[in-house]
Amino acid sequence: MEIDWQTVNASLDERGSAVVERLFSPAQCRALAALYENDALFRSRVVMARHGFGRGEYKYFAYPLPELLAAQRTALYSPLAEIANRWNAALRVKARFPPEHEAYLRRCHAAGQRRPTPLLLKYEQGDYNCLHQDLYGEHVFPLQLTILLSEPERDFTGGEFVMTEQRPRMQSRAEVVPLAQGDAVIFAVNERPVRGARGAYRVKLRHGVSRVRSGRRYTAGIIFHDAA
Repeated sequence: MEIDWQTVNASLDERGSAVVERLFSPAQCRALAALYENDALFRSRVVMARHGFGRGEYKYFAYPLPELLAAQRTALYSPLAEIANRWNAALRVKARFPPEHEAYLRRCHAAGQRRPTPLLLKYEQGDYNCLHQDLYGEHVFPLQLTILLSEPERDFTGGEFVMTEQRPRMQSRAEVVPLAQGDAVIFAVNERPVRGARGAYRVKLRHGVSRVRSGRRYTAGIIFHDAA
């Protein structure tokens, strides 16, 4: 599908998040969600309550990734790397990201970050995900995305995607990002630049999921750096 990258850029600069509507079709969403029961595809399973992360569970895929996720991870990286490099320049961070994802993964793997990070998450009634950041090691790509695989109001209720932003010497700002089935939200992993009177300054962001009130909610996450 065609993505309006000018709109994505503007939304990320303004709010730290951007929605891409219908990135996946309903059939693709159902097929991805069904993979959750196939343990052979995953390297690990995390039960959130055991670690104080919230309630619910998720599984990290093993390599090779499912074709659909692998293709999107590769295709989306290049335009997002341009945004990431622009943000780092604004924040006076020296690190720059290569234009191809394969080259960036080689950088991660050379530093010992070799475990794949794309994942599937499953929430049932009463489950939620505490506000957090997905960092995993020294090398962190500044942007990631989550795709809603279930249909709101039919498969589940509640379970909104939530972000908070902490600006220096200010109270935190919260934002709920409405998503339909197949929509992706692209968002800042850790921090983003905000233009101030004396140039850009850093704001910290965290993301999570509010309580699922009924049903079952599946999402897929695409993180561009691998884990140590």
